[in-house]
Amino acid sequence: MKIALLGATGQTGQFLVKQALEQGHTVTAVVRNPAKLTVHHDNLKVVSADIFSADSLKPHFKDQDVVMSCLGFPASFFSGVTGYTTSMAAVVGAMREARVNRVITMTSWYTDPDSATQSPFLIRFLLLPMIRSVLSNMYEMERFLQKTEDINWTVVRPPGLKNLAASAQEFLTHEGYFVPDSSGQVGRGDVARFMLSLLNSNAWVKKGVAFTTK
Repeated sequence: MKIALLGATGQTGQFLVKQALEQGHTVTAVVRNPAKLTVHHDNLKVVSADIFSADSLKPHFKDQDVVMSCLGFPASFFSGVTGYTTSMAAVVGAMREARVNRVITMTSWYTDPDSATQSPFLIRFLLLPMIRSVLSNMYEMERFLQKTEDINWTVVRPPGLKNLAASAQEFLTHEGYFVPDSSGQVGRGDVARFMLSLLNSNAWVKKGVAFTTK
């Protein structure tokens, strides 16, 4: 497939680039700073664009089969995080103009504030308050996608991320904001593996899916 990838220079994005190329896909990596992506491949094109501008993204989405996003934005104690919603509004606008209607994007477990009550004690009272500004904006982005009728979106919700390559472990999935009775950590390589597995499946179209590995 032809994939337009946002966030390719990030830690998860780099795994996604590598695996997509290994699987024979053609990747257009849409990045802010092309020098940060050190991979070279005949099926990889690296382009620079403003991820917050539909006009800037549109030329790079033309003739693509799918847009995939591993964009991440840092938590902020002093002002709200807005990167997820602002970038996705630009992405969807560009998709409509370029006539691409499939997007797969990544958020996290516990984006819905109500789901946090189900998390373990330390996560609920120590970790989640530190990243709540990020989770809140992710949740806003998810709700924005839920209101788009013409876009076939999938939101992938992994738990805590570790810098590990892809395993061969089975995926556990749940249509919700976490996977009950399971581990709260997953390798970034497995996030990439799961996202790419959705290219050949309609199982999670117009849905959010929490996942982890066994």
